[in-house]
Amino acid sequence: MKKWLKRIGLGVVALIIIFCVWNFQLIRYGLLQLKGQLNVVNNTVSLDEFITNPLTPDSLRQKALLVNQIRSFAFDSLGINYSENYTEIFDQQGKASMYVVTACDPYSFTPKTWKFPIVGNFPYKGFFDRQKAVDLANEIKAQDSLDVGVRTAGGWSTLGWFKDPILSNMLNRSEGDLASLLIHELTHGTLFVKDSVTFNENLASFIGDRGAIMYLSSKYGEASPEVVQYQSEIEDELMFKNYILESSKGLDSLYKAMVSLPVGEKKELKKNKIDQIRSDFDTLNFKSEVYKGFFKTYIPNNTFFMSYLRYNSQQQVLEDELNLKFQGDLKRYLEYLKSKYPSL
Repeated sequence: MKKWLKRIGLGVVALIIIFCVWNFQLIRYGLLQLKGQLNVVNNTVSLDEFITNPLTPDSLRQKALLVNQIRSFAFDSLGINYSENYTEIFDQQGKASMYVVTACDPYSFTPKTWKFPIVGNFPYKGFFDRQKAVDLANEIKAQDSLDVGVRTAGGWSTLGWFKDPILSNMLNRSEGDLASLLIHELTHGTLFVKDSVTFNENLASFIGDRGAIMYLSSKYGEASPEVVQYQSEIEDELMFKNYILESSKGLDSLYKAMVSLPVGEKKELKKNKIDQIRSDFDTLNFKSEVYKGFFKTYIPNNTFFMSYLRYNSQQQVLEDELNLKFQGDLKRYLEYLKSKYPSL
C-alpha cells in the first residue's frame, strides 16, 4: 500500500513538473502580474481615509466623494452586483499603472490572442511593467510581422479575484467620464462571458455610457447644465467613434478584396487607405479641441481600429435590443443578460 501511495505521489509530482515546464512562460507571466497586482493592493488606502486626510487637495477630495455616489447608483439603479470594489484608492503618482499589448494581422482584422486559465482567450495582454510590454511588442513585430500596439489602461477589473481600487488618475476625469469608467468596470464584475471579449467590452461600454447619463440626470435633472455639458462631450466622442468604425469597415472591405495580391501591393494599398482616413478626418466638425488634429502626427495600424471594433462595434445591436425588448429600461435589460449568459 505504501509503495502504491509513493508511486501515486511521485506521479503527481511528475505531472506538476511537466505542467510547470510546459507552461513556464504562462506561469512566469502570472507571477509577474500577481506581483504587480499585490503592489497595488498593498499600497491602497481606504477612500474614507483619503477623503479625510488634510493633505488631500480639495479638488481630488470632491471627486473622491463622487465615487460612493456613483457606486450606490450603479448598485441600486442599474442592477450592478454589489461589491467592495472602489472603496480604496491607489496613488499612481501621476504615472500609468497598466500597459496593454495588442497585435493583429496587417491585412485583416484577425487579432493575436493569448490563452489564460479559467477566463479563456484574450486579444490583449496586460503588464504592470512598461518595458515588459514594449519587449513583447517588439518580439511579436520581429517574429510574426504583425501590426502591434502598446497603450495604457485607465482602469481594469480583476473579476472578483481582488478588490479593485480607484486609481488616482481616474480622479482627473470629469464627473460624467468618471461615472462611465466606474460603471464600465463594475459591469465586468457583474457579467463576464468566457471567450467573448468583444461582447463583454461592448456591453460594459454600453452600460457605462448610458449609466453615466442616467446618474447625472438623477442627480442634477435631465435638462441640467451638467447633463447638457456631458452630452456635448460625448457627442464629440460618438462622432469620433463612428468615424473610426466606418473607416474600419472600409479597411475591412479593402483587405477582403486584395487577398490574392502580392504583399508589396497590399502594403501600398493599405497605406493609401489609411492616409485617406487621416486626411478625411480633418473635415469633421468637433466642438472641443480634444479630437482636432488627432491624426496630424499619429499613423494608426490595425490594432488601433481593432480596439474600436472591440469596444464599440455592437453598440447599435445593444441599443435596439434595449429599446425594442425592454422599452429602454437598462436595469431590466442587465438583469435579463445576467440570467441569459453564464458568467465567471
